[in-house]
Formats: sequence, structure tokens, C-alpha cells
Amino acid sequence: MARRPRTEMIAETRAKLLGAARHAFGTVGYADASMDELTAAVGLTRGALYHHFGDKKGLLRAVISEIDDEMNERLRIVSASAADEWAGFRDECTAYIEMALEPEIQRIVLRDGPAVLGDPWNWPTQSACIRSMTASLETLVADRILLAIDPEAAARLISGATQHAAQWIAHAENPQAASHRAIAALNAMLDGLLLHPAGSG
Repeated sequence: MARRPRTEMIAETRAKLLGAARHAFGTVGYADASMDELTAAVGLTRGALYHHFGDKKGLLRAVISEIDDEMNERLRIVSASAADEWAGFRDECTAYIEMALEPEIQRIVLRDGPAVLGDPWNWPTQSACIRSMTASLETLVADRILLAIDPEAAARLISGATQHAAQWIAHAENPQAASHRAIAALNAMLDGLLLHPAGSG
């Protein structure tokens, strides 16, 4: 039987550790997740974890990156399915806020992530988010759908608003009610950026 390529074995080990960590962090939380139990569950050792991710914090960072990639793909599909560019932008912002209702995202990304890794503003994924949103707003301004605003400034403001809304929802006594209120308020603010608001004639 041919020996498997080293890159394939490395990818499989990383995937096992990420899957086990994601399950543990999502069910019992970062603080209560045992690294010994986590590695034993997939037939690996702590040494493998340290080799691939450095430490428990590095593993959390990798899990959040994986979830973030999945969230971005879901948001891309939402935006692409909209009737036009502006609807796609609004729907994408709404979908991001709605994701804060999902237990795994709440616990890992919105609660444990900031508590362990610090302010999400400093996470590598944030820069990519700002660039993507800035590009979308540049197009909307160029197409005279939005007022002649500074796209990057607006992107940073909108991103900050959606992030704060997501944190509010994740920590709210009634997350569903907080989500509805946040989405209604955000959409009202976003519509204020339109060059020709609906009903303005």
C-alpha cells in the first residue's frame, strides 16, 4: 500500500483537531474544554495540538477563522441572491446580525473569542471585512445609488454597528427581540445613505 503524502496527513490531523475543538468550544465553552479530552477523542496527543496550533488559544483562533470563512461564504450567497446591489448590501448586513442568534457563533465567536483573543477589531479577519465592504460601497457610490460618502469611513462605521449589534444580541436576555430591534434600526440608518430614498419622488 502506497504511503500517503505528508501534506495529506498534516491536513487530516489539523482537520481532526479543529473539528474536535469546534465541538468542545461550542458545547462546553473555551474555559471548560479539556485539551487532553479533546485530543484523546480523535486519537491524537497534546503534542500534535501544540505542533499545529501552538496552544489552546491558537486553536481557538483557528476555529474562529474557520467559522468566519463559512460565515463569509454564506453572506456572499445572500448578497448574490438579491435583486440588486443595494438590496444585496442590506441583506448581507441583516444576515450577519441574524447569525448572532446561532448558538455556535454566539459562544465561540461573540463571547469566548473577544474574552480570550481581545478586541475583534484587531483580528486579521477584520481587515478583509473592511476591504470587502469598502469595495461594495465604492460601487454603490459610483453608481449613484448612495450619497457621495467616503466608502472606507462608511464601511468602518457600518462594520462597527453590526459588530456591536451582534455582541448585544449574544449577551441579551432575549436575543430574538434584540435581533429584531437591531435590524430595524440598522436598516433605517442604511436607507439614510441613499441618494434618492424611497418615497422621496
